[in-house]
Amino acid sequence: MIPTTPVVGKDGIANPAPLGLCAFGMTTVLLNIHNAGFYELNTMILGMGIFYGGLAQVIAGVIEAKKNNTFGLTAFTSYGFFWLSLVGLIVMPKLGWGTKPTEGAMVAYLSIWGFFTFCLFFGTLKLNRALQFVFASLTVLFALLAIGDATGNKSITTLAGYEGIICGLSAIYTGIAGVMNEVYGRVVMPIGPVETSK
Repeated sequence: MIPTTPVVGKDGIANPAPLGLCAFGMTTVLLNIHNAGFYELNTMILGMGIFYGGLAQVIAGVIEAKKNNTFGLTAFTSYGFFWLSLVGLIVMPKLGWGTKPTEGAMVAYLSIWGFFTFCLFFGTLKLNRALQFVFASLTVLFALLAIGDATGNKSITTLAGYEGIICGLSAIYTGIAGVMNEVYGRVVMPIGPVETSK
């Protein structure tokens, strides 16, 4: 979670959320530029999925565990392995390690990740508006991708691509806000803190 005001961690551990959010956001933008039809699925996307979207998010999640942040641990580790699993679904059939997923299997895959994201969205209601937008738009993205695969309608997948670019950019904004607000010692990029009653 990104604090609403800059905080120096008493545990001496830096805030890993900006890393996780930027890793997720940048990889999501690049994949969805492909979904929007601007370029083919290539090794640039797969490399980002393995190393930045995948491993960097897992690292961020492990650090969140050390900071006793259950939400951060669950989100970053899960989405890190989501990216790794997605690359696996694409690459493993080409290596002869099983058959390519059917459209029905991909619908199930995208749907369960959409459901998971929808559940986590409710956790963001206690955090900040920026994260609420990230998780809400990600839920919509998974739904559009699942519907696109289920119907075979390429227009829906293209729409999902544009929506995914917005989702990814919102995650990048939220991540950079965490860095800038800490570096400048004040809120320079607002994230809309949620006021909670004590």
